[in-house]
Amino acid sequence: MSFTTEHHPGVCAQPSAASDGFVLNHCMLRVKDPAVSLDFYTRVFGMRVLRKLDFPEMKFSLYFLQRASAADVAPDDAGERTAWTFAQRGLLELTHNWGTEDDASVQYHNGNAQPQGFGHICFSVPDLDQAIAWLDENRLEYVKRPEQGKMRDVAFVKDPDGYWIEIVEPGRLKNLGRPAA
Repeated sequence: MSFTTEHHPGVCAQPSAASDGFVLNHCMLRVKDPAVSLDFYTRVFGMRVLRKLDFPEMKFSLYFLQRASAADVAPDDAGERTAWTFAQRGLLELTHNWGTEDDASVQYHNGNAQPQGFGHICFSVPDLDQAIAWLDENRLEYVKRPEQGKMRDVAFVKDPDGYWIEIVEPGRLKNLGRPAA
């Protein structure tokens, strides 16, 4: 059985063949201090750095992270590894503008303060209770705990730059968006 889209106003029911093979590769967040953000995403969320690219003439670096498995094998050759990285799915790109880590005035807009725009990234976890215990152990700042508010079993924490991260257990969301019985 092939995938069919849900139908809503504005949805193109049959995408053009011209978009065949298009893959969402990554989303980007600007970070003030790469050492702090890399520690956070690799230690707390288990992500791995697939590739770092430096651009000295423009004074910034890109770090591409993924929740890679032990079976994933990245090429050793730098060019091949770069091409391989851009062929992956579900990456987080952390962009570091050099010198921001030493500039107390630098603070990035998280998208949730006014004016709102970007909202959050999301990690699905196999066990929400265990994940919350791990996040508590790491003293993460919560925007919302899973037992708070009208939307239960959904948590939001902040990363070191104040970006929101949603935490969900897919099996607990079967009734999400459905009217209460």
